[in-house]
Amino acid sequence: MRPEKQYLVDEAIARLSASDFVFLMNFTGVSVSDAAELRASLRACGAEYHVVKNSILNIAAKERELPDLSEVLEGPTAIISGGDAVTEVAKAIVDFLKTRDRSDVKIAVMDKKLLSKDEIEALSKLPNLAGMRAQMLSLFLIASAQGILNVLKAKSEKEEA
Repeated sequence: MRPEKQYLVDEAIARLSASDFVFLMNFTGVSVSDAAELRASLRACGAEYHVVKNSILNIAAKERELPDLSEVLEGPTAIISGGDAVTEVAKAIVDFLKTRDRSDVKIAVMDKKLLSKDEIEALSKLPNLAGMRAQMLSLFLIASAQGILNVLKAKSEKEEA
């Protein structure tokens, strides 16, 4: 492989290695100002948006041992990776695409598993990690308080009897 091409493959591998997930997006009809808007919203999540040649992306995906992406690698492709919260990145992408008719998410790979467009949209509706932790904590607190009340109620009923 020519050094120039190997450099591009190495860059694509670095992008794919930036996180446990990657979104592949069709960027047809995305203007420069739209791309700048998307990049800004992704930057807030710690993610990046890069346009990659399909042949280069296919080679990089095989080297990273990702599932076969060849059937979705048609037309212009951008990869979105990086960031810690996959839900926040998915939300930024879905929000961006709501107003764009011609661009679309092709597919996503998370933990080496393919996610469909519907799964990506469902992922975007989940709370982020901090939100999930808060929900779990509130469940534990409510359950603990309810458990203590049940014990006290049972003890008082036993003493009355």
